[in-house]
Amino acid sequence: MLTPAELVWLIAAAARGDEAAFERLYLATRAKLFGVVLRILRRQDLAEEVIQETYVRIWNSAGHFKPSLSSPITWMASIARNRAIDIVRKRSEASIEEEPAAMEVAAESPDPLARREMSEELKRLLECVGRLEPDRQKLVLLAYYNGWSREQLAAKFETPVNTVKTWLRRSMMDIRECLGL
Repeated sequence: MLTPAELVWLIAAAARGDEAAFERLYLATRAKLFGVVLRILRRQDLAEEVIQETYVRIWNSAGHFKPSLSSPITWMASIARNRAIDIVRKRSEASIEEEPAAMEVAAESPDPLARREMSEELKRLLECVGRLEPDRQKLVLLAYYNGWSREQLAAKFETPVNTVKTWLRRSMMDIRECLGL
């Protein structure tokens, strides 16, 4: 895995039209971004399409990346995640009830390989999420890790959408405070 500084350099080079730099960026980040998308979509064929669209968007918007606002991998993962969530919202062929696997929360701790690759920043984030009440942990993970909509969360937690919004906002404020942001 490349360092964040190397990724910043590759994105800047891609913004200048450097195809070789973009290829290096793709090779260095594709597995991580594919994992993000696959966790949300749960279908390899859709995930592959979204990854292709993601890298087209990264290529086209590389000049807009601001390293002062986020890390390169966070920026790219948010592009991938947002596109995957768009796909989930547009798919009306199966409801949550018809896909019981979609109701499962992500594992509370990552597998050993993923744990080794975690940045200190991610470890701090997971520690802060772990300090939330169990229901709020589940809510945050379903929303931000699995890409559930507020409406889906409201149905899962049998509570109004506005209450879900409030819980998410308060949980995020607690996480930010824990992180010292």
